Amino acid sequence: MDRINYLLVKEAKIIAMTCTHAALRRRDFVELSFKYDNVVMEEAAQILEVETFIPLMLQNTEDGVSRLKRVILIGDHHQLPPVIKNMAFQKYSNMEQSMFTRFIRLGVPAVQLDAQGRARPSLCQLYQWRYEKLGNLTHVTNSPEYQMANAGFQFDHQLINVEDFNGKGETQPNPYFYQNLAEAEYAAAMFMYMRLQGYPQEKITILTTYNGQKHLIRDVLNKRCGSNPYFGNPEKVTTVDRYQGSQNDYIILSLVRTRHIGHLRDVRRLVVAMSRARLGLYILARVTLFSKCRELTPAFTLLKKHPQQLCLVPDEFYPSSRPVSVSPANPPLVIRDMVHLTKLVFDEYQVRLHAMRVQQQIPLPSPEELDVSSNDNMAEDDDQQIHDQQNDSADQQNDSADQQNDSADQQNDSTDQQNDSSDQQGRPLDQHELVDHPVDQQNEPVDKQNEPVDHPADQDTSQQQQEEDQP
Repeated sequence: MDRINYLLVKEAKIIAMTCTHAALRRRDFVELSFKYDNVVMEEAAQILEVETFIPLMLQNTEDGVSRLKRVILIGDHHQLPPVIKNMAFQKYSNMEQSMFTRFIRLGVPAVQLDAQGRARPSLCQLYQWRYEKLGNLTHVTNSPEYQMANAGFQFDHQLINVEDFNGKGETQPNPYFYQNLAEAEYAAAMFMYMRLQGYPQEKITILTTYNGQKHLIRDVLNKRCGSNPYFGNPEKVTTVDRYQGSQNDYIILSLVRTRHIGHLRDVRRLVVAMSRARLGLYILARVTLFSKCRELTPAFTLLKKHPQQLCLVPDEFYPSSRPVSVSPANPPLVIRDMVHLTKLVFDEYQVRLHAMRVQQQIPLPSPEELDVSSNDNMAEDDDQQIHDQQNDSADQQNDSADQQNDSADQQNDSTDQQNDSSDQQGRPLDQHELVDHPVDQQNEPVDKQNEPVDHPADQDTSQQQQEEDQP
């Protein structure tokens, strides 16, 4: 520990930490006579104003004067502010305003970047309108990965209209816990399609605007492909707010809402959502709803230039050999809805599975184990399985009842034979023989034995035999 403190105070030129860690260790830094001249804060627009002061106060003053010479704040006030969970503090105390944003609003001179180096120029246009004179660095136009089209897709970005599934759009199992099953299934099917085309799973991220949808997408992915090594899981499934500051090559975005815009009306959240992708962005939404929002009009006007149904090129595989400026050789396959895409993935997986088994490669789960069918089909399969089990149970009970009836008939026949024999002998039956041979008393209960419900012991035996027969 002494060595670490010595290196920290005497040798270290650059020290990196979070504002939270600086607050926790402030007393230790002061006791060590920690000294520094410059502070650089990254993502400063997402730091609480009070948190911004903590890194500035990690050293003692010299003659009442701080030796701090320079503070550099790096951030983007067009993106999401700090998270304040208390609505009163957020709305009435304006605690979500960072010091960075305060300086911008006060007109403090600031340097604004005029070029971006993350996304394709076509993707940058979706949020370029929020910045002044935002251009592109040379590598996003000259680099080979930016010059090639996305394999299997006609467009590098597309707004896809997702209608209700089984009469349901957005649902709310708990307050503010919004989910959309159609978009969750669509996102999972798109991920599986991209994996079938050869896309690496670590280059794909699925984003959504609500925690409820995040959990639903994870459940669907775990059900469809979580245990299948051919598909695996995407690099991350999370919310837009938590993904700020991160990026990936391909983003599948679910906007969830079908009745009201919700908190996506905040343009800062839209900018974060649109600016996470480098090479491909595919947005699942109810187009008629979000197109009416005035705050989102610039972005959705650009998105609506492409068809609102997913256009695929199934004969292309990753990595692509088609330049982004060249149209596909064959007409694109237009996906009508989520069920259509799910069936496409299911059929293609069957073909791949058969080919791999023929080549005697690593065995993969069967299509039934993969279970890429729709929820409707899953429910029907479950109902059919339960119905078949009930029918089997009923058949076994009927067989048991038939056996009991046959036994009763044989007993009646035996009784009749005894009666005939007694009549032929010409002597009456005395009371002693009536007790020893209660034929007439048995006739009535034997008839009732034809009803299987009156024999619970036989039913229990039949059910026990059924349970033993089942694996």
